[in-house]
Amino acid sequence: MGVRGVSKRILVGRKLRSSQLGETLLPKRIALPVFASDALSSVAYAPDEVFIMLSLAGASAYVWSWKIAIAVALVMAAVIASYRQTVHAYPSGGGDYEVATVNLGQTAGTTVASALLVDYVLTVAVSISSAAQYASSAIPAVHDHEVLFASMAVLALMAVNLRGIRESGTVFAVPTYVFMAAILGMCAFGFLRLLAGDLPQVESADLVITPEEGMDGALTTMGLLFLLARAFSSGCAALTGVEAISNGVPAFKRPKSRNAATTLLLLGLIAITMMVSVIVLAKQMGLRYVDPHDLDRLSRDGVALSEETYRQDAVIAQIARAVFSDFSPAFYLVVTVTGVILVLAANTAFNGFPVLGSILAKDGLAPRALGSRGDRLAYSNGIVFLALMAIVLIVAFDAEPTRLIQLYIVGVFVSFNLSQLGMIRHWTRLLATESDPAERRRMLRSRVINTIGLSFTAVVLVIVLITKFLAGAWITLLAMGFFFLVMRGIKGHYDKVALELAANDEDNVLPTRVHAIVLVSKLHKPTLRALAFAKASRPNILEGVYVSAEPAETNALLEAWDERNLGVPLKVLHSPYRELVRPIVQYASEIRRANPRGVVAVYIPEYVVGRWWEQLLHNQTALRLKGRLLFTPGVMVTSVPYQLRSSEIGRERAEREISRVRPGDLRRGQVQREDADPSQYR
Repeated sequence: MGVRGVSKRILVGRKLRSSQLGETLLPKRIALPVFASDALSSVAYAPDEVFIMLSLAGASAYVWSWKIAIAVALVMAAVIASYRQTVHAYPSGGGDYEVATVNLGQTAGTTVASALLVDYVLTVAVSISSAAQYASSAIPAVHDHEVLFASMAVLALMAVNLRGIRESGTVFAVPTYVFMAAILGMCAFGFLRLLAGDLPQVESADLVITPEEGMDGALTTMGLLFLLARAFSSGCAALTGVEAISNGVPAFKRPKSRNAATTLLLLGLIAITMMVSVIVLAKQMGLRYVDPHDLDRLSRDGVALSEETYRQDAVIAQIARAVFSDFSPAFYLVVTVTGVILVLAANTAFNGFPVLGSILAKDGLAPRALGSRGDRLAYSNGIVFLALMAIVLIVAFDAEPTRLIQLYIVGVFVSFNLSQLGMIRHWTRLLATESDPAERRRMLRSRVINTIGLSFTAVVLVIVLITKFLAGAWITLLAMGFFFLVMRGIKGHYDKVALELAANDEDNVLPTRVHAIVLVSKLHKPTLRALAFAKASRPNILEGVYVSAEPAETNALLEAWDERNLGVPLKVLHSPYRELVRPIVQYASEIRRANPRGVVAVYIPEYVVGRWWEQLLHNQTALRLKGRLLFTPGVMVTSVPYQLRSSEIGRERAEREISRVRPGDLRRGQVQREDADPSQYR
């Protein structure tokens, strides 16, 4: 195995056979952290965004925070109930895309796909950027280096996912469960202290928030509604990620749909409990929180603060520091696992995006490379593409969650709405043919659930578009439009190619004549082998072709050719400008034009070497020539290899790789014991 192969095995691990796909399926205890970590981790930034929006009218507007939390919780409950119907009806893993395509048509499906692709990229960018902010709160060295930290975290996450879904799930399970225990434990301890009457205030409780200009007076009814709508739309970031389970149903162990539905229910209960608890607790502890770019709106004792004089920690960090004021290790545990879960939350996208990409590739809406499984049976190309796109966003927006959050949730709510509408049509179509009363009652109940989900998500989408369009949502809509056009273009290309490649009766007609030419650079063994092979193919015409750049070399070759009496004429193409490729291409094209119904067969002698650096020293002209001839109609190119002695190195290397026995090969039946009866392996 070469250096490249060793490096790949270290990074990715040993190859898995296609028949081992079942070994990578996930039980519920692993599927929960794999697919639900995104929605669970939103508790680390969704409450922050709610308080930031409400702070525009001053701290007095925080009285609405718990009501907004309840509203977001109701929407989440409706959405999760709706997706439980989806995973039962469409367990193949297409999720929103499949539902919209089957029930609403290809255009709706492509719209959903473009929305989900954008949302997955933003999920990684937002989660990792937020993790960088938490790391900055706990580790001073990370401060001002959040972009580098976030980019390295994305690359690390990519490397883990390239090793396969089960391995990544095992790695992520422990920190996800620790995060849940830490946040729920922190909130429970905080509420116990609240009941005992000794709940402390957070570090920002003594600050005064100056309302934003134009909102410092009494708000009108419309002004208050718009403020609450903005806070609500920001809080709805907590809903992102719930759709990933419907896209990842094939990764669950059997019964797949039942396990996925159970995981969705657990996700909803845990996420709602954590989000509402954090918001209520923060309000009770006197939190004061503003946009990181507006720290001058905060003041202490009449003195305005700034980035130089005050460092604003995240909401959970402030709560944990106050609740565990007498036990700092608990504070560091909460902050650390929150940062870790935000990194791991991006794993939801790393599992959902590649699966969606593979389905789109199968349907001809994405490059077919996205549908290929890697050595570890993961969709490696999709994983790498997602990581690169996320890093671009992180760098472009300086790893600031508040700036990225404005682009967020637009795409996911577009897919929510189209998916719920598709499910309603799905149940309506089935009800038209179903006669069993029990089944009809179940379908009617499911349709009601999806209708409620659609009404909730439609309202949220309108609110999000109104409140976030100018704040950055237009960028998301533009990106969705770009992906939509690209996918339609790819689909059109594949359809056009399929039409061109469709066989018909004319394809059975034999060419009238085969004119074979063997390229000659010198009269040596590779050339003689190519001539012998060309003769064996029995073309109508066979000739050698030599490009003459130096008269002396040409004369020497002609003399040697005549002496050998090969029985094949040698055509000399004069090249006054010492070009090699152009004269051959022009000559082949002229032969083809002279006989349009015939073909030109070009035989190219090539050296086979064993070392990578030897390849750089040979065959470069042959590569350029093949590249040009491939675009010439009616010209067939055949490489005639000649193995140099160094090629033995490559052959032996390949044989060692094939014959090498890896740990577990005997147990899996990939090798046989020497003392075993061969018949038992049949």
